[in-house]
Amino acid sequence: MDSLGQFAQLLVAGLTVGSIYAIIAVGFNIIFKSTDALNFAQGEWVMMGGMIAATSYGAAHLPLWLSCLVALALVGAAGVVSYRLTVAPLKKPSPMLITMISIGLALCFKSLVMLLLGKLPMGYPAFSGDAAWQVASVSIHPQSLWVMAITIAFMLATHWFFEKTLTGKSMRAVAADGDAAALVGINVKRSGMWTFLFAALAGALAGVIVTPLTFTSYDAGGMLGFKGFSAAMLGGLGNLHGALIGGLLLGIAEALGGGLISSQFKDAVAFVLLLLVLFLRPNGLLGKAVATKV
Repeated sequence: MDSLGQFAQLLVAGLTVGSIYAIIAVGFNIIFKSTDALNFAQGEWVMMGGMIAATSYGAAHLPLWLSCLVALALVGAAGVVSYRLTVAPLKKPSPMLITMISIGLALCFKSLVMLLLGKLPMGYPAFSGDAAWQVASVSIHPQSLWVMAITIAFMLATHWFFEKTLTGKSMRAVAADGDAAALVGINVKRSGMWTFLFAALAGALAGVIVTPLTFTSYDAGGMLGFKGFSAAMLGGLGNLHGALIGGLLLGIAEALGGGLISSQFKDAVAFVLLLLVLFLRPNGLLGKAVATKV
């Protein structure tokens, strides 16, 4: 393969994995936008989506499409229960408290999956077969096209939800000013429940579509969560459009770094980019500085 073909191949790989990071970053951004907290359980929801779908397909012998829907439903329910049991009972939860709670939730979900579904890596077939498509000198796995198409559809649906639906507008109002939203009759706790549900579904969706490309296991959530957090920081924490840009840029940088320099450098790319963003542009590429009156 010539250098141009190699670059194109790495670009396809970067766009594929970057799409996953973008969806995970959306989950981080939604909760951060509404609570100013970091949800460290986001990566575990990604892992749970893949593990539950794999178990439903392999052990329960459900059709693949139904296995994916079961995973989405159960992880979404886990997000709602997490909010109801840990955050909703708090009178005035601070961002730091919610962040600490999310760490506990992450450890809890990881342990539950290990105990209930086992430690062995799991996977299932691609949505439309494993036969790669050859475009010029570039080999494209069908699941990569599914990942990118679903990511685009998810981003468009997310934009429509927050811009056009009453629930989405209520969530935006609570994110902007919870006290003012409560004064005009918006149920703040219900909005918070929707926030956790949406973030959990985003995580589960990422896990469901990426598992056919790479096996998942109970301990896969930590790294996936960190990559999604790095993408969110790169694009601008709290910015939904920045999640897509940050995810794709991180995925491409990771693929090029691993392919052109060394495969051992692949995971280090996220750490390097996160440090650069924190030092050079803490608000991310699309984030805006917020002035706080003291």
